[in-house]
Amino acid sequence: MTSSPIIHPSTFASLSISEPLLEAIEKLGYTQPKPVQLQAIPVALDNRDLLVSAETGSGKTVAFLLSVLQQIISQPQANTGVRALILAPTRELAAQINECCQALIEFTDLNVGLITGGADFKQQQTRLKKTSDIIIATPGRLLEHLDQNPHSLNQIEFLVLDEADRMLDMGFSEDVLTIAEHCNQNKQTLLFSATLMNYGVIKIADKILKNYKTLALNTRHDSYDNIEQQIVLADDNDHKIKLLAWLLGNETYDKALIFTNTRLSADSLQGPLRGQKLRVGVLHGNMDQKDRNRIMALYREGVINILIATDLAARGLDVQGINLVVNFDIPRNGIDYIHRIGRTGRADAQGLTIALVKHTEWNLMSSIERFLRQNFIRRSIKELAGSYQGPKKLKSSGKAVGSKQKADAKKPTPIKVKIRDRDKKNIGKRRVPVVKPIADN
Repeated sequence: MTSSPIIHPSTFASLSISEPLLEAIEKLGYTQPKPVQLQAIPVALDNRDLLVSAETGSGKTVAFLLSVLQQIISQPQANTGVRALILAPTRELAAQINECCQALIEFTDLNVGLITGGADFKQQQTRLKKTSDIIIATPGRLLEHLDQNPHSLNQIEFLVLDEADRMLDMGFSEDVLTIAEHCNQNKQTLLFSATLMNYGVIKIADKILKNYKTLALNTRHDSYDNIEQQIVLADDNDHKIKLLAWLLGNETYDKALIFTNTRLSADSLQGPLRGQKLRVGVLHGNMDQKDRNRIMALYREGVINILIATDLAARGLDVQGINLVVNFDIPRNGIDYIHRIGRTGRADAQGLTIALVKHTEWNLMSSIERFLRQNFIRRSIKELAGSYQGPKKLKSSGKAVGSKQKADAKKPTPIKVKIRDRDKKNIGKRRVPVVKPIADN
């Protein structure tokens, strides 16, 4: 009698993953499950709805794909059409999920279809109606298909929302709810977010998840031990550009990612940096899909190694080798900051983030530090030392003491008027104006 093989509790086989998927996992080089996979997959395979908080780069894509694929394989259905729908906030992220899914189903007979803007609509209709077991889509384009065929998602058994917080930040809340209503009401729903601190995430979870389990694998106060976070003070935007060019010319990195708050700011940086003979590209939402794909291909291949981007890239991109992130503009809140710096220091690699802070951004940066309960490293570049050295006075919160004064702090200087002696006797007396008659014309 032969004994059964001993399965180590931290292997993918221990998660009840079937042989075709295990074969694909081995080919991809995955050895041991990551924490999000160890915790999420068993709960999902138990047919529970899930709300999962896990940072970018934690392995959540494989977690939800294996959860869905394993259930589809173990519960074969004949001619049911699309069985699983995965929603992503951006085309780039949807494409990356599709690539990962294609690799995982290599040794199965499953088919996956991608539905995003900028691609042939009729071909996507075919995928939605006939040829796909799994659909990966962005909300906007999928709604266009639902307008044409409102019953195409009736058989959906599994709905996954990836980067749910980003989807809500981008204004897709109502779209997501509409899509969920078009799906089979008995579906299983898995909602993945980089944070649970977004109230909208909890709100939408309560609307579309049933009896769900919450897995919080990270918090807003994670230490990011493998990311060094620095602050460099700047006098103004021109000084920032000089500092940025110096950093890109002197730091050691494979790929750098520069964040701005606006498209205009992103475009304006490209010329000065190229003037320094740096290999730079720009990515933002005002570009058509062909240009975006071209820039991303150049960036991944290393033809360009510096990408200037708006927050479109903060959640939607997954590029290996980014070890320098520069916040040219300070993000508007701590959550956006987390998503920006999450582009580096992935898979235990070391990363460096640098925030360029001018005087109007001090309080915003201070709020982010307080939100994260961290103090970032103050750094100066002697070759480009500026005059701004930070606020002269600080509040207990770390914010600058404002220059506002009380309304009565400065009283107007009284105006002295010399009164002639002959007018003194008239002081205090009411003066009756003389009205002259208006002549008839």
